[in-house]
Amino acid sequence: MTLTDIVFSNVNITLTILVIILVVYWLITMISGIDFDLDLDIDIDVDIDADIDLDLDTGIEGGNIDFHDVANTEVNQEDVVGKRKKPLKWWQVLLIYFNFVGLPFMFTFTCWIFIWWMTTTIGTTLTHSFNNNFGFLLMIGGFFPSLILTKVFTTPFKSFFKNLNQDGDKPTELIGRKGICLSNISKDKLGTAEVVADGNSLNINIKSLKGENIKFRAPILIIKQNKEKTFYYVQEYREQDVNVNF
Repeated sequence: MTLTDIVFSNVNITLTILVIILVVYWLITMISGIDFDLDLDIDIDVDIDADIDLDLDTGIEGGNIDFHDVANTEVNQEDVVGKRKKPLKWWQVLLIYFNFVGLPFMFTFTCWIFIWWMTTTIGTTLTHSFNNNFGFLLMIGGFFPSLILTKVFTTPFKSFFKNLNQDGDKPTELIGRKGICLSNISKDKLGTAEVVADGNSLNINIKSLKGENIKFRAPILIIKQNKEKTFYYVQEYREQDVNVNF
């Protein structure tokens, strides 16, 4: 029995395909920075400061989010727990506990799927159960243990991502610069934009300054950065515009 036969066996093939998809996603993201505009059914419903709901959309309470948004979504646990007026739902508690909140979502999700795939593959190989019902029990049984291992593995990365400067080692002043919107955004929806500064092309997180609709590939003007320095407020750039509302 070869390794290929094991990883693509009846028990392991689902997780193997997920791992392959995630590897392809990260490769495309690192090489080209392509933005995938997909609707995902996740709603974190976090109250921050003025009890604002942060929707990572869903069929639960509505709204839209880009694939890039989920990949880079990071919410402080202190804001979720300390400033809420409503009690956390059970699944929100799980997201926080297992580091899906506090770290980029796709980073934690990738770690979890990879660890789950590794434990299932090793377990079914050792027990020769990669093609029988016992193997399926091992895979299902590995769901929560892999989450625990993911929490242990990802926790040290919290300080790394907290101190990481997404625009490079040297901060670049972006206020007042023009760029290209890489997402369809409106209201409080988070998106991305490409900005060329000091000869470097940067991808930044953005929101519409007044909640107005800004379409994909539209020229934008960077107005200001939010207090937490996680995204920039922008407005659509028009040559005839003279006044900029800061």
